Amino acid sequence: MPDTALPACSVLLLAGGRGQRMGGRDKGLLPWRGQPLIAHLHARVRGLGDDLIISCNRNQAIYAAYADRLVGDDSADFPGPLAGIRAGLAAARHSHLLVLPCDVPGIDGDLLQAMLRLAFAQPQQPLMVRQGEHWEPLLCVIPVAHAAVFEQAWQAGERSPRQVMLALGAQALQCPADDPRLANLNTPQLLGDA
Repeated sequence: MPDTALPACSVLLLAGGRGQRMGGRDKGLLPWRGQPLIAHLHARVRGLGDDLIISCNRNQAIYAAYADRLVGDDSADFPGPLAGIRAGLAAARHSHLLVLPCDVPGIDGDLLQAMLRLAFAQPQQPLMVRQGEHWEPLLCVIPVAHAAVFEQAWQAGERSPRQVMLALGAQALQCPADDPRLANLNTPQLLGDA
């Protein structure tokens, strides 16, 4: 039986880091196979809904071409991905927020659909990809109704998206430990080898 259409979701692409492993360069704008990393992610997720958000803290004019809206951290010291997720949850227009980092251009439509099917089957629980034995907290789907929980955790000093989602009873979408779709191209060497 074919899949029924999934509800629309908001999508958040995380591109707000300081790029430490890239020598301070803006990772989302680095070229891979002839296009910036963000362009690859944009192509993968554009068809998932009408609410594509990019979390970025610099180069907003460039990122704007790939998003419906931009959000930024509320402090200038690159406080980490939980800051971007908070901003995305606050801006999201749909019931669920699909979160992806900008450095996984190998992710495919099958994996995205599997994430969303499982998330909408248990709509009160966050979903995280689990690669082998490791959680991948930046590959997740979060019910926007939990935005206040993320905000409270942040105000209490938490900086780990994984910890917040586990406390909310996150479900796992299990992937193989060596799944090439989840390869993080987060160093110059990996970008060059891909």
